[in-house]
Amino acid sequence: MQPVDLTTLTAACSELRATWLPARVEQVYQRDRHTVHLALRTLEKRGWLTLSWHPQAARIHIGEPPPRTPDTFTFSDQLRHQLNGLAWVAIAPLDPWERALDLQFARRPGEPVLWHLYVEIMGKRSNAILTDRDDRIVTAAHQVSEKQSSLRPILTGQPYEVPPALDDPIPSLAESRDRWQERVGLIPGPIARQLLKSYRGLSSRLTRTMAIAAGIDPQQSTDLLDEVAWGRLFDRWQDWLKGLEACRQGDLSHLDPRSSGKGYTVLKWDRVEPQRESETAPSVQALLDRYYGETLARQSFEQLHHQLSQKVAQVLLKVNAKERGFRDRLGESEAADEYRQKADLLMASLHRWQPGMQTITLDDFATGNPVKIVLNPEKNAVQNAQALYKQHQKLKRAKQAVEPLLAQVVAERNYLEQVEVAISQVEDYRDPSDLETLEDIREELVQQGYLAAGDRRSRDRSPDADFYRYRSPNGFELVVGRNNRQNDLLSFRIAGDYDLWFHTQEIPGSHALLRLKPGAVADEADLQFAADWAAYYSRARQSDAVPVVYTEPKYVYKPKGAQPGMAIYKHERVIWGRPQRRSRHD
Repeated sequence: MQPVDLTTLTAACSELRATWLPARVEQVYQRDRHTVHLALRTLEKRGWLTLSWHPQAARIHIGEPPPRTPDTFTFSDQLRHQLNGLAWVAIAPLDPWERALDLQFARRPGEPVLWHLYVEIMGKRSNAILTDRDDRIVTAAHQVSEKQSSLRPILTGQPYEVPPALDDPIPSLAESRDRWQERVGLIPGPIARQLLKSYRGLSSRLTRTMAIAAGIDPQQSTDLLDEVAWGRLFDRWQDWLKGLEACRQGDLSHLDPRSSGKGYTVLKWDRVEPQRESETAPSVQALLDRYYGETLARQSFEQLHHQLSQKVAQVLLKVNAKERGFRDRLGESEAADEYRQKADLLMASLHRWQPGMQTITLDDFATGNPVKIVLNPEKNAVQNAQALYKQHQKLKRAKQAVEPLLAQVVAERNYLEQVEVAISQVEDYRDPSDLETLEDIREELVQQGYLAAGDRRSRDRSPDADFYRYRSPNGFELVVGRNNRQNDLLSFRIAGDYDLWFHTQEIPGSHALLRLKPGAVADEADLQFAADWAAYYSRARQSDAVPVVYTEPKYVYKPKGAQPGMAIYKHERVIWGRPQRRSRHD
């Protein structure tokens, strides 16, 4: 993930000064332990200012409204209490070459500043700190005790201290090329790394881009550069400083925010990717909001996908082992009648028993076949028969006890396989609905007791779930559930009297609904279309042909106490779905 460097921060702040100051704070909301949002209103517009101290994505920009989840954080509660209704009147760097900002708040523009919100965008040490007019700390996103840092503790009630200044030289337009070249080339090494080590205010992305813009391999050693290459690189260095200084002065003409698969750029000179490989953003604010929103969402998606996949796989292993154990015990119980038969034979042939016998062979009553009975030589015939009767009763009771337990385990296994299919179908992150699908699955597993709640917060769900949607050959809508919550919603809330319900036969998969209007009739092509997609969104996705049942929604039921996504049906018809053919329907 590309971090916000000094160049990006300077550009973002210049844009904020030009387009959002002054603004009134109407609301404060904290979405997670790393991000807080301030609702701002100017004379012309309203928006949300995102402040983040995330270790890899610390940033400040105007962004999309935050999600509608409960805010239970103490930090935002303090900000809300102190800043609501005040005017945000200024944003200033604590040092032109450091990534620490002072956001100032007053009752009205032009009046004395009452509160300072210091935002320190410094990687793992990022923080947000609220102080009063005397710079005394009121609250901080991260409290830092004296044991954690004797150099700079951050504690409520203590005076705010600026971050320690770096010792590296400050870049300057007044510096001559010879002095600059001497400093950068003093110790031979890759040019991008030597630039980064020689001055403050730089980033690895910036120095790499600067070298590429000068036509130099970023890994090329400084002692191998000729004077022409040094000259091109110095020109790019000067271009960067001029663009940076222009931004600080409020000149936004040097901005050219663009994103590409490798990251983003904010200044015109910084764009080294071809036009076709980059996408223009309307502003630095929109660029940062989109880049970090998508990158963090993709990161969360991958982590959550791995967590859920691992958890369901682990539980399935245990459930399958439990099922095998119950089936083995049930198999043993099937021999209960054999013990009773042997006991009956022995009681009917007491006269053939002799003391000390270890086995006796008797003819079966029905078939006449010989039956060998193992005896305890220390017991007489009646006692041996009684022991066989007791074993018969014991196995019979075990069967009665195991059968309901086995049914519960089979139901649990079917449910977990259904969840496993839903997780596997969301393989890659494409849009926010993919992450929401996994979050629904996580919340479901928490409710079912498979995952601990932790610090998870429930979110308000949209009444209109983001189903998979397709159009059949005759224009009917096919709606497919993405997880068990959506499957239940689809089958028992949305399905109408004229629709048709599809599901793979005895195979875990999504519920699908072919929406039909009154009087409309789905022909063979529509039914095959729905069956193909129902087969595709099932555990049998890789098969050539999959049995798919379809029926009217009124014949689909949810058993009492059944887990999410489980359903039974009747009056079904079967059609063979071909999941590999669904690409023709795309």
